[in-house]
Amino acid sequence: MNGYEESFHHRGSAYDRAMRAHPFARQEEFSQVIERARLAPGMLMADVPAGGGYLAAHLPSGVRWQGHEPCTSFQEGGGSHGAPTNARPLLPFPWANASIDRVVSLAGVHHQEDKLPFFREVRRVLAPDGLLVLSDVAAGSATAAFLDGYVGRHNSTGHEGHYLGSETIRELQAAGLVTVSDELVDLHWSFRDENALADFCSLLFDLSDQGSAGLLEAAREILGVDHADAGGCGLRWQLRTLVCRPD
Repeated sequence: MNGYEESFHHRGSAYDRAMRAHPFARQEEFSQVIERARLAPGMLMADVPAGGGYLAAHLPSGVRWQGHEPCTSFQEGGGSHGAPTNARPLLPFPWANASIDRVVSLAGVHHQEDKLPFFREVRRVLAPDGLLVLSDVAAGSATAAFLDGYVGRHNSTGHEGHYLGSETIRELQAAGLVTVSDELVDLHWSFRDENALADFCSLLFDLSDQGSAGLLEAAREILGVDHADAGGCGLRWQLRTLVCRPD
């Protein structure tokens, strides 16, 4: 198994419980990739790795979603959002050459140390006028520090991410992909209160042995938590989002 499969073979079920309990927490995260994908009715969008298929519910009407997910653990709780349940490896992708209009990869490739084979598969399946939207954690960011620091110390699998850095553009180019835009996107994971925030993060990152007080302290100190005047709170989160086309 690769790094992604090793991690989520063990904790995909807890991740799925978090997403089902708080389905709108990551709305801003999903919206920013959908906006950059420039989707239109009739387009075929590939979501890889798809997790529990969470992105599918947020797509514009008429867009055809296809998910590829190697870990059946996301469906163990019976909460499948449409992701495939067959345990196929992450690579190769299950799509024909030049058959996909848009490939979206959200928060998955930081588990892959060698991303070039993944990017080459993206290039293979993309239509000539297709786009890749790659959105993941940036090297050196507060998000990376939280994941490799607090999460890595306290979850069941550890966390040592291979984040998007200075080499990412070169890897994309080597795979035959030209970068159209490259942005650091600041957003929030949104909750009704800090208890919901702690519950979500505890499940999503498999921090079952940690009390909410310590988790919230780390979230405030490393990432930041903002409170709205009308109620609710948001955990600060940042992703690097690249849009690429075939060369």
